[in-house]
Amino acid sequence: MQNKTIAAHPPPPVLNMLPRDLSVALLLLLALGATLLLRGQVQNQTTAFAPADVPLTLAYPQSWSALEPIEGTLLAVEDPLTDSAFKTRFQIEARELDPASPLDLETLVNRRIEQRSQEQLGYQFLSSEPMNIGGVEAIAIEYAYVVQPIDEPLRFSLPVVVRTREVLATIGTRSYLLLLSAPEHEFDAANVQFDRILASTRLQ
Repeated sequence: MQNKTIAAHPPPPVLNMLPRDLSVALLLLLALGATLLLRGQVQNQTTAFAPADVPLTLAYPQSWSALEPIEGTLLAVEDPLTDSAFKTRFQIEARELDPASPLDLETLVNRRIEQRSQEQLGYQFLSSEPMNIGGVEAIAIEYAYVVQPIDEPLRFSLPVVVRTREVLATIGTRSYLLLLSAPEHEFDAANVQFDRILASTRLQ
């Protein structure tokens, strides 16, 4: 009897042994994981903000886009990847205080709350708490309101519930307001970014 030699073959690839639907699902999971990893790396990259003649420095996400600042605003940026017609927004406002009749921080915050309640549709105050930002005493307030992101003829957009967190501090004769606004369903993730911004903030 002749001995037959059977050629050895390499084992088939794992994906070839799996049902097609499972193989596709695994590939999708790998792609999603790579996307989340890349997004996390992008979110961790920051842009430094250090304006001249202003005792304030901080860092915000590099992926956020600059907006045209209005009067009294030092910085305005938004997250273009926000899943809403209303984009997550961060801005810094500065105001001169009257040195002849200085107001304490709590009074400034109360005035701010009153102002926003009169300006915003469906305003709802949520919370207020003292905090420290860059070594300076501050007060944070949080509230919600409703906004119409697109209010133009022949363009349609549903109203959006927006949550806002503001941090107010004073240095000398100026007040500084750091403000984050985000759609309600995106607020928790945006607030994590805001906490990182506050941790990077220095007021001198």
